[in-house]
Amino acid sequence: MLYQQIQSNKRHTIVLLFVFFILVALVGAAVGYLLLNSLETGVVAAIVIGAIYTIIMVSNSTNVVMAMNHGHEIKNADQAPELWHTVEDMAMVAQVPMPRVFIIDDDSPNAFATGNNPEHSAVAATTGLLKIMNRSELEGVIAHEMSHVRNYDIRISTIALALAAAITLLTNIGGNWWFWGSGDRRRNDDRNGGGGLQILLLVFSILMMVLAPLAAAAIQMAISRNREYLADAGSAELTRNPQGLISALRKLGNAQPMKDVDSSSAALYISNPLKNKESLFDTHPPIEERIDRLEKM
Repeated sequence: MLYQQIQSNKRHTIVLLFVFFILVALVGAAVGYLLLNSLETGVVAAIVIGAIYTIIMVSNSTNVVMAMNHGHEIKNADQAPELWHTVEDMAMVAQVPMPRVFIIDDDSPNAFATGNNPEHSAVAATTGLLKIMNRSELEGVIAHEMSHVRNYDIRISTIALALAAAITLLTNIGGNWWFWGSGDRRRNDDRNGGGGLQILLLVFSILMMVLAPLAAAAIQMAISRNREYLADAGSAELTRNPQGLISALRKLGNAQPMKDVDSSSAALYISNPLKNKESLFDTHPPIEERIDRLEKM
């Protein structure tokens, strides 16, 4: 059943990523019309920007994401013995290479994994996590992250993060500078009689500037929520002890938000690092639902 869920999750994720790419193209079309009165130029520019962002993130995701979240790498077990050995043990059980290990100086307990593939992965834990988790709880959290590594969720998350960043850049350009192309557009509309098509394109473009960031957040939410449920199940499979992760999730659910976290990386963490209250666009399922699923395993 678990492996069927993983395969289903991969199929759903492919569809969601395809929708993400379509959204990037639509935003590009809107920006192209507003700035240059050219849908085609905007689409091409958006695809190029999205591809560049994706290539940069995929090729160097660990260093980029860790820098964004102020993680510092530990090179050997002497620097953080319990974390190092737990990561080492869970990587061995998951049959993936030992990832790089990072610590984030923050009193709020949390953790995440990133990278392009299992051979180039990394795991980060906050100092707050290391303070409050016992061994079985820490194993549950790290096994959750190893499941992300094993299932290539880390690559999917990296691509989603890159596409969301590209959409943010495009909407900022369109929102701040669309009036640059307004004169040319008005002259073109006058030559064409100011038809209804031009009005519809203008309305479409402005709506895309407003709604695209919300749509991007919704897609990231859908991708992340699928990942979290399956990584929880994978943690139980790897540790043979769902109670460890259940206990860890209860502690994470009572935690305060992290003080200095990159908001675009929030979906990577095992629990929402920004706030405790769930909202429509939360990238994480409610802690209670995750615990309920684990208790039924």
